[in-house]
Amino acid sequence: MNLIPVTDAGDTRLDPFRHLRDADLLRAHGLFVAEGRLVVERVLADPRFVFEALLLNRASLEALRHALPGRIGGAAVFECPTQAFESITGFNIHRGCLALVRRLPAIPWQEAVVCARLILVLEGVTNADNVGAVFRNAAAFGAGAVLLSPTCCDPLYRKAIRTSMGHVLRVPFARVEPWPDAVIDLRTAGFTVAALSPHETAITLDAFAAAHRSEPLALLVGAEGSGLTDAAARIADLRVRIPMAPGIDSLNLAVATGIALSRLR
Repeated sequence: MNLIPVTDAGDTRLDPFRHLRDADLLRAHGLFVAEGRLVVERVLADPRFVFEALLLNRASLEALRHALPGRIGGAAVFECPTQAFESITGFNIHRGCLALVRRLPAIPWQEAVVCARLILVLEGVTNADNVGAVFRNAAAFGAGAVLLSPTCCDPLYRKAIRTSMGHVLRVPFARVEPWPDAVIDLRTAGFTVAALSPHETAITLDAFAAAHRSEPLALLVGAEGSGLTDAAARIADLRVRIPMAPGIDSLNLAVATGIALSRLR
């Protein structure tokens, strides 16, 4: 293991960790950031991923030491004090555990859904916490894939990965283009496409589940506030709603997808 103790936060060998806020730059270099021991452990456990470098405090190094040999190849492992993380990265990483990891090649959506019976399709969801929570829900309730419109937040954005507890690295995902016309191909592939909607004329979730649970299902979900565009909603086979108490018009996106998946699994 190429372990490098660091005492100077200005050490130029740490330069790759100074641009973690620049998501576009990381993506251009084919990298994503794994943050926190749980997420890094999950990356270490998956042989598909290749490490570029790790930045660990002493506690994280000791906690992960058993998993590092044989998995990190020639990647440098920098050990530095926890208090130096903020000056290196530009923000407070109190977990003391970061890894720069190579992205896997993007896959076509047809490959992502090939073995799936229940999938989520997101339109225009730009909030990283919501995207991460959707993947956590997908993993918890057995969704086989998450498909995203071109305007959705990158699932491998640092905050999305952290919120998902690393499940964006486990649940297959792909971009769908052209949007929304390509959603029609999901129907051709055998999926019943249901648009999640608060509209009172939509079929209730329980009624939909009772009638369609045995079919391959694609749940189409729009961003909080704006919801689905008319163009995307028109492609759906039907609209589905979660019944709520009078006076409540909507749920947080993560909550809504969790409820829906739990009933449809």
